Amino acid sequence: MSFADTLARIPKILEANLNALLDKAEDPEKMIDQLLVDYKRDLADVKKDTVEVMANLDMAKKKLDECDAEIAKKTLAATNALKAGAEDDARKIIASKQSLEATRASLQENYDLCSKNAELMKEGYNKLVANIEDLENRKDAVKAKLALAKAQGKINETAAKAGSTVNLDAFNQYEEKAERELAKAKATAELDKAEESAESLTEKYAAAGNSTSVDAELEALKAQLGI
Repeated sequence: MSFADTLARIPKILEANLNALLDKAEDPEKMIDQLLVDYKRDLADVKKDTVEVMANLDMAKKKLDECDAEIAKKTLAATNALKAGAEDDARKIIASKQSLEATRASLQENYDLCSKNAELMKEGYNKLVANIEDLENRKDAVKAKLALAKAQGKINETAAKAGSTVNLDAFNQYEEKAERELAKAKATAELDKAEESAESLTEKYAAAGNSTSVDAELEALKAQLGI
């Protein structure tokens, strides 16, 4: 990219509105990636040309200062020549000074142009740096928002399906089946409990009968022994 191309690109960079660009983008994440590629490429060109313009500005300032110094020197010399009575010498010096003053006008014009371009280039460069930093900071946030939006979309889709009549009927059938199985399990548990109770009673009274017989035999034995 030539200096002229870079200089023409600066107004577009300065006018660029990141928020507006991202708001209009169908795919903000892709837009950010593309903008970063474009801005980083432009940044390299703008930086190179900005350095060049600033160097030109320094050179233009140096030439202007040298011209001013030479004009001041000739003004002093013409004054001293007149004081010395050398009018012809003073005239020659003044003519040379006037030629320098014409040159100075061109040097001033060149300096003003270089100064304007340098300020414009620096402004564009700083804007690019700020835009890149802003995009880098927003990149992860945008990706996170997009991921959340996709997840929410899936949740909404699932919720919509779950709320449909067909799925709701199927759910009701499963629920009814589960309740029936639970009722059957309760009934089985009650029957098992009843059986266990009858068996327990049998064992209890059977054991009690054995205990009475043992006691009777023990008493008889004790009587035989005279205890």
